[in-house]
Amino acid sequence: MTHQPIHLQNIGVSFPQKVCFEGLTVQIQSGSRIALIGQNGSGKSTLLKLLQGQVDPTEGGLKIPTDVRFGYVPQVIETFDSLSGGQRLNKALTQALSLDPTVLLLDEPTNHLDLRNRRSLMRLLQNYPGTLIIASHDVEVLRNCIDTFWRIENGTVHIFSGNYDDYMREISIKRASIEQDLSHLNQQKKETHQALMKEQTRASKSRLRGEKHIEQRKWPTIVSDEKARRAVETSGYKKKAISDKKQGLIEKLSDLRLPEIIKPKFSLTPAAFGSKPLVSISEGTCGYKTPLLKNISLSLGSRGRLALLGANGSGKTTLLKAIFGDFTITLSGNWHVPKQEEIGYLDQHYGTLDPHKTVLETIHDLVSTWPHADIRRHLNDFLFRKNEEVNSLVSTLSGGEKARLSLAQIAAKTPKLLILDEITNNLDLETRAHVIEVLQNYPGAMIVISHDEDFLKAIFIEEFYDITHKTIQRRRS
Repeated sequence: MTHQPIHLQNIGVSFPQKVCFEGLTVQIQSGSRIALIGQNGSGKSTLLKLLQGQVDPTEGGLKIPTDVRFGYVPQVIETFDSLSGGQRLNKALTQALSLDPTVLLLDEPTNHLDLRNRRSLMRLLQNYPGTLIIASHDVEVLRNCIDTFWRIENGTVHIFSGNYDDYMREISIKRASIEQDLSHLNQQKKETHQALMKEQTRASKSRLRGEKHIEQRKWPTIVSDEKARRAVETSGYKKKAISDKKQGLIEKLSDLRLPEIIKPKFSLTPAAFGSKPLVSISEGTCGYKTPLLKNISLSLGSRGRLALLGANGSGKTTLLKAIFGDFTITLSGNWHVPKQEEIGYLDQHYGTLDPHKTVLETIHDLVSTWPHADIRRHLNDFLFRKNEEVNSLVSTLSGGEKARLSLAQIAAKTPKLLILDEITNNLDLETRAHVIEVLQNYPGAMIVISHDEDFLKAIFIEEFYDITHKTIQRRRS
């Protein structure tokens, strides 16, 4: 399943409103395993379509050898309407593989897959003998199936050869080096300023002595004034050189695109926690006209964290709705759950956000007693700093910004129980890191639906409940 190299020469892709990337010159060798990574909207899907021939580059050209056969699975699969997301992916992938492709192009293939289908896909990717090019934010895929990274950032495709952990380590080392250089520059700037102040103080004293000599009819010295003038000029040159170098380092730091750190402050205090279980269900059933789940037995402490696992359609979301108090769900058995206002719900579509409100209004409506300055400080903690960011309509925000604003809501009026439903779907690596950062510090209880094992491990999930054959069972450790 080999092929001749694919040549990309000075490739650029741009739209009227933005430049995705330009100046990409590279060869894709047979057997390569490439991940396209970058923020949402950076151009990953466009690059896959460009390789497959669905779109043309704005500049440059491609040379696709005649022995290259593409198999392509898009992110949004519009065929097979009657099937679930996981079933659609399996059908589309089967169709792509039936072409016996030498190059397999996949766009976010793990979205919406349950654990069984994820593992099946992982085995396929690891054993696929041809060239693999995949746009993905899935850490498990990036860590286990990839040996080359194309990171699209600021209009450039940066290429790194090595595994995911080596890639992250190299970026961290580069960032630490740049930050150290910035620290040294700040110290130089401080020392230059202090030297200038010292020289100006000496000149001022010398000028006073000169004025006194004039009064005493002695000839005044102008040496001190000349020294002060030269000191100011020298200081100006040094400051400009430092500023220029600092700006270059800041641009390099920006190119690395390691996410800024979020340090959230939550409104829930330790006094809000009791000793009794926050959620307690026994002999429970839930469903619609007929029970979907039976014999439910589940207990969660006030700071506990559990994950619900099961195939697509097994009843995970129905159970969450029942705990949340959805009146369309029919219950029986013994249910002790928090009040609805004590539960926060966060899903991949950010349903808690009103698209017609601004960022500032979104938080103000939750905590109307907070002074304006406190709301701005809170938003600043979640990286909304500029006036134009704070006053932006929710409808204009990117996916990452919506995720951060949803997290800011939770921190401002912290619920005792947080329910997360497939929140990592479609998140770029930067936003994913922010979500993990906040959830690690969240002080309450948590129930999570996710098939992303790296994510569950990162947010300290302690218990796992498997839903199979209409029953729920705690996994033995």
